[in-house]
Amino acid sequence: MVRSAPVSPIADTTPSPATPSLTFTLPTSADEVSSSTKQAASWLDANWQGWVEGALRILFIVVLALVLRAMVRKLIDKLIARMGRPSEAEAELSRLGGLLANSGMVNTERRQQRSEAIGSVLRSVASFTILGTAALMVLSALGVNLAPLLASAGVAGVAIGFGARNLVTDFLSGVFMIMEDQYGVGDEIDTGVATGTVLEVGLRVTKLRGTGGEIWYIRNGEVKRIANMSQGWATAAVDVQVGYKEDLERVEALITEAAEQLAKETPFDELIWGRVKVLGVESVAADSVVLRVEARCSPGNAALVSRTLRLRLKAAFDLAGVKLKEEVAPAGAAAATPAVVELLPPSVLGDPGSARSLAAKPIPPQTADGAGPAAG
Repeated sequence: MVRSAPVSPIADTTPSPATPSLTFTLPTSADEVSSSTKQAASWLDANWQGWVEGALRILFIVVLALVLRAMVRKLIDKLIARMGRPSEAEAELSRLGGLLANSGMVNTERRQQRSEAIGSVLRSVASFTILGTAALMVLSALGVNLAPLLASAGVAGVAIGFGARNLVTDFLSGVFMIMEDQYGVGDEIDTGVATGTVLEVGLRVTKLRGTGGEIWYIRNGEVKRIANMSQGWATAAVDVQVGYKEDLERVEALITEAAEQLAKETPFDELIWGRVKVLGVESVAADSVVLRVEARCSPGNAALVSRTLRLRLKAAFDLAGVKLKEEVAPAGAAAATPAVVELLPPSVLGDPGSARSLAAKPIPPQTADGAGPAAG
């Protein structure tokens, strides 16, 4: 029997094909150096054109984006400047001295504020759109796969849209409020939830100063209706009470004279627009009559005009002797006593021949002998 010799594990030094070994060797001869140089030169010659082309493409995208952004911003600035410039008719009307400054027809400052706000929004949107598109094109030129990035951005956008839907609603509502010029800084408005003077108009929140000094922060998306008391014109209404027996034609003449005199004085010559009108009798009572007086005035000054007009009318009525109320005795005061008397039962002593009346007579004095009454 032939026995095989044991094989030592150290004797098999052949490397396994599953684990190839990588060796890095430095060139040691001139031929190897020349060969390596040729390989590097050929690799650079094969790839430098792609590098230069990519760099030029990226540079072209960046320059085009910056130029396009500058052109769009310039166009927006021209549009905003044209929106804020008054027309020739409005410039002619503005020479009247500011009577129509808040009438809604001539308001250069208000138009300028609104146009600047719209211009800021348009510039921001244009910059975001142009630069965002350029960034995506640069990433594509660098060889970045945009499909996962766009998919992730879409999913993130949907999630943010659901989570921040109130924010988006507030933003869009603010944009339309500014574009439609619903109100501006300094206007007196009523939003339904708060009333006051506008301090700041933002794309998300409007800040108001209330009548008590408080500051209201109102989200634009929560505003369902807006009443602007500072646009167009306002009406100062005054109810004038006079006595029932006063001559109403004379009273109307006094009211008209006092109102015309007020409209000629400063500053009411600019606050009161048009003639003060006496609309007629508003109500009638037993001792007075109420007349309605109205005056069209500049917005925001209705309370001032009403108070001053009441003061002037009171002074005019005192000077002319017009009574504000008739002195009428209370009805039924004079007839109170007869009514009470009629309700009393009749007296039995009213009849001299009745038994009670005779019994109530005094007994005549008797003489000493009891024969009869004593002699007087």
